[in-house]
Amino acid sequence: MSFLTLSQVEEIKSNLITDSGLLGKYYKSKKKNYQEISIEHNLVDDYIKDGWEIIQRLQTKTKLKKEKTHSKLFEDKIWCQLYELGYRILNKDENFILPFSNELSDKKQIDIIAINEETIFLIECKSSNKQRKAQSFKDEFELLKFRIDGFKKALHQIFGTEKKIKFIFATQNLRIDSDSEDMKRLEKAKAFYYNDNTYEYINNLIKNYKSAAHYQFLGLIFKNEKINNNTIEIPAIEGRMGKNKKRYYMFSIEPNLLLKLSFILHRTKANIEEMPTYQRLLQPKRLTGITKFIEEGGYFPNSLIVNFNESKKLIFEPASQSTNSSSRIGILKIPNEYAIAYVIDGQHRLYGYANSEFKNTNTVPVVALYGLEAVDQLSIFMDINQNQKAVSASLRGILEDDLYWDHKHASYRLQALRSSIAKQLSIDNNSPLYNKIITSEDSALLTVQPFLTALTKSGLLPIARGDKYNPESTEYSLYNIHNLDHSNEMLKTKKKVTNLLMLCYGFVEENFNEIFNDDKFFIVSNRGTFPFICLIGNLNIFLTKQKILQYNSSAKERFDAMEKYLYALLDGLQKLTEKEKELYLLIRGAGAEINWLRFFQSIINKKFPEYSPIELIDWKERHDKELQNKARKYVEEIERFMKNTILEHLQKLFPTSWDLEIGTIKQKCIVRAEEQKQKEYKEIGEVKNHDWTEMFEINDYKSIIENFWTKTNEVKSFEKIFSIDIGDGFNSKKEKTKWISRLSSYRNQLAHSGSKQKGLNEKEVLLLERIHNHFY
Repeated sequence: MSFLTLSQVEEIKSNLITDSGLLGKYYKSKKKNYQEISIEHNLVDDYIKDGWEIIQRLQTKTKLKKEKTHSKLFEDKIWCQLYELGYRILNKDENFILPFSNELSDKKQIDIIAINEETIFLIECKSSNKQRKAQSFKDEFELLKFRIDGFKKALHQIFGTEKKIKFIFATQNLRIDSDSEDMKRLEKAKAFYYNDNTYEYINNLIKNYKSAAHYQFLGLIFKNEKINNNTIEIPAIEGRMGKNKKRYYMFSIEPNLLLKLSFILHRTKANIEEMPTYQRLLQPKRLTGITKFIEEGGYFPNSLIVNFNESKKLIFEPASQSTNSSSRIGILKIPNEYAIAYVIDGQHRLYGYANSEFKNTNTVPVVALYGLEAVDQLSIFMDINQNQKAVSASLRGILEDDLYWDHKHASYRLQALRSSIAKQLSIDNNSPLYNKIITSEDSALLTVQPFLTALTKSGLLPIARGDKYNPESTEYSLYNIHNLDHSNEMLKTKKKVTNLLMLCYGFVEENFNEIFNDDKFFIVSNRGTFPFICLIGNLNIFLTKQKILQYNSSAKERFDAMEKYLYALLDGLQKLTEKEKELYLLIRGAGAEINWLRFFQSIINKKFPEYSPIELIDWKERHDKELQNKARKYVEEIERFMKNTILEHLQKLFPTSWDLEIGTIKQKCIVRAEEQKQKEYKEIGEVKNHDWTEMFEINDYKSIIENFWTKTNEVKSFEKIFSIDIGDGFNSKKEKTKWISRLSSYRNQLAHSGSKQKGLNEKEVLLLERIHNHFY
């Protein structure tokens, strides 16, 4: 029943822009980050006091600008999105008022209204200049359903009952808990929650799909809601495939209709609550090329592959069945609802029709699976695309959650668990890392791989190969390998580990905000992820060994026990000098993350000497300059002895042909001498010749010793001189010369100490000393 008066209807219409030229001007203005006005010259001073800046002084007026507030800027961004999605009836400004009953006081200001031939959107916007948890919207939401019902009556009276109407609650930098009462009130009112993830996703859709983005947008907003009252009945063939005789249908359908029925599971945070999201966003150039191909008469004979949600009942009325086949011909009745068919393969072909004049007159062949499990859909997608564009390691890491959760082997289930934990850290509204980890095609600060690696090495989870667990990895992990209800144990462990990590990262955010927000520093960065999570795991092991924690300790109890150690770390990082920061931040390469972890441990060790992991002791020794200098001295003197003794021995054995006896090695040394000559010339501009005998390497000595192992001529044999027992057996030639390979390895570690920060520990230096003392 209508309740608006004619004057109210006219007033509402007067606050809408319908002229395309004027809409374009509004769009250009709203796309800017500042407002612009032109005023009389004598008013300029008052406006400047209010924060306005002069752009230009004209003959009769002055043009001013002012930065938009974050709330105004957000409203304008959403307004522009609707314009870019093709809406050509929009409100002029924030003064759009809409009644929701015949009571004069029952009316409300609407931030944005957007209308086209099929839909009307009413959008309320809330924003914050910084990321934070939202306060309660209880007062606004409690009567929301009543107001929405009234808005619909008013708008149907003005624009007709055939238009679908949706209320959208849009937020920026505000986190609303998915389990909160506010979300329940929104759902009860059948409103749509449009958060930061949704905004970014729609922007990406517009960028990649242009005006065709409208279809996916409608699917997102109206998912599973009725499109219109028209019935969908099409000729089809029903068949069965696979071991489980899965039902499928083959039919042809108009692209315009399928575009509304279908939905693309793009890997974006906006779709995170969906089943596995695996599709890439379309490539704009490819999409344009496909549309042009269709416009020029081209067509695609191969079928699109979709899956209909099993909750949406497809009715098949067979006309006949061949006696020679189990397939049947008949009429397929499809629910006329948005986003009920997930496109597994063929999104480019389908969306190529979105801007084509043939979208209503052509038909496209479709193979429609029915009630396919999420993992099966994903498997089909992976199978189809395995020989096309490679699926990235990052995407594989995220999809492991969906692919392997119920896998028969423990190693795969643990992959799924790690993936699920990383994903949860990014999508949980209460997580300090909310939206900071790339778990989709949306951009974010952190990549997922460091989290997966850290969770593997941290000790928080066990390590398995096939179905066998590494015993050393299970003792202090938070996962009970004896629980045979694997899914239940994985869910429990996911909660324990996620909550612990959120508490630890939250501690950094709350108490050391400057460190937390520095993405080029040690904690919230890709390189910082591994050492920080591994440190948490290492502290868990240390505190469990100390009997302070037990297996059944809660995440809060674990964090409380770790807190003083984390404080020591962060306080130490905060007090670093610029030179100290630079020293560690410049470390690159494969060993950087481990070095950062040891650095973190060393900071804590200074404050709490009882925290002294074996690997930290080893690291300290490898960074002890005095110990490394001692090792270098041993290596140099051992090499000198080897060279002099070997050459002297060879010359006694083969007085006139000793160099020919080692001809192959000599040729290699000559090449090295020439390369060294070239290198020095390029670096210092001097020509310096090197004798080939200066170019021996330790492995050359080893080859000579082994080749002439027992050769004697009034001198000791190499066997007598170079046999050393290092505790790995002392029977064969290989065992007696094993020390030479060890020497070569140690020499390389010392040679790279300046770049890769390896060095030798005390045990290794003692072995060098033992070898040295054998000769001297």
